[in-house]
Amino acid sequence: MSDQPHSFEKFSQRYDEGSIPWDDPLPPPEIIDLVANEMPGNALDLGCGFGRTAIYMARHGWTIDGIDFIPQAIEEAKRRANSEGVEGRTTFYVASATDLSFLDCLYDLIIDIGCMHSFTENMLFAYRDEISRLLIPEGRYVLFAHLREENAGTGEDADRWIPAPIVYDLFKEKFKLERVELGTTQVEDKPPWQSGWFWFRRKVEP
Repeated sequence: MSDQPHSFEKFSQRYDEGSIPWDDPLPPPEIIDLVANEMPGNALDLGCGFGRTAIYMARHGWTIDGIDFIPQAIEEAKRRANSEGVEGRTTFYVASATDLSFLDCLYDLIIDIGCMHSFTENMLFAYRDEISRLLIPEGRYVLFAHLREENAGTGEDADRWIPAPIVYDLFKEKFKLERVELGTTQVEDKPPWQSGWFWFRRKVEP
């Protein structure tokens, strides 16, 4: 958490205040579609929040671990998993997505819905290395990220979110990009911003 003291304080305050616009009962349609078309397996949800994706997938036969660096989020995710009767298929951890050294299993699928797009450069490299270590060959990595222009200047968005070319470059060595869907996202009454879904497949090492 030391790499993100401001982010930790901001998100911790939001959870304390109940200001959580991403607290929907269901995961995004892209995840619902994935679950409908993939055989259940072993998955990892990075930045899981209250566990909406993990719990939904567990109800459909997946075994899934959820990671979030906000303790309040993990506490509520565990409570909701118990309430839904999927505590046996879900495990939740308070941790940073850039340091998953306590995990030693391999996953068929890793999902990130809005976690890595605010990381610093060093955090991005650590994050990529952890995903590379934990995903099986030919395993799938699905990312949703808020995007910005690569040269955003010095305005409000200069260091906010992540340019799509950086996403491509970060994973190109060990991952194959299968599909991209670029669009916009709007939360509450705020102006819309650029966003994208990225579907990667872990390359088989020679």
